[in-house]
Amino acid sequence: MTTPISRFPIPESIEELPEDIRDSILAVQKKAGFVPNVFLMLAHRPDEFRAFFAYHDALMERESDTLTKAEKEMIVVATSARNRCLYCVVAHGALVRIYSKDPLLADQVAINHRTAPISERHRVMLDFALHCGLEVGELTDEWQVRLTEAGFTHDDIWDIGAIAAFFGLSNRLVTLTGTPPNPEFYLMGRVPREKAANG
Repeated sequence: MTTPISRFPIPESIEELPEDIRDSILAVQKKAGFVPNVFLMLAHRPDEFRAFFAYHDALMERESDTLTKAEKEMIVVATSARNRCLYCVVAHGALVRIYSKDPLLADQVAINHRTAPISERHRVMLDFALHCGLEVGELTDEWQVRLTEAGFTHDDIWDIGAIAAFFGLSNRLVTLTGTPPNPEFYLMGRVPREKAANG
């Protein structure tokens, strides 16, 4: 039995999509080897697809002052786990494994970053991400001192808060639509790519 990708309509074929969206989907398929379900779910509304991925790319692909790709993905996993978003925990957990080269880190962060074997920098980063993603998220003087002492710049602080906020949106949309993670995400960063493709 195949799990539906969304409770809302999805394109029967990517050929029926606007050219720019079709090109985006084909590009990610070429890079990953499959089409992440979230792309097909969001294609239901082309203008929102464009806006979502424009902000995603502006935030996640920009060069931060000190935040690494692995750290950005750790923020996504920690906040998504607290929002009970299976899709984002699984998909971005795969990216944590790949970028950090640590097959255990994503699961440890998802369960409880405060007991995970991570640095104090990462603990402060994730504490603040949850403050932004789940609470009011005000940047107080106390938070600024704590983050600065952990080595984060003012721009980094914006990035941490913005990632937590943006993925709150992503978590809610994926939950609304009932979109499951692709099976491929579960193996990424755990087994070699060739073995995952063949097995």
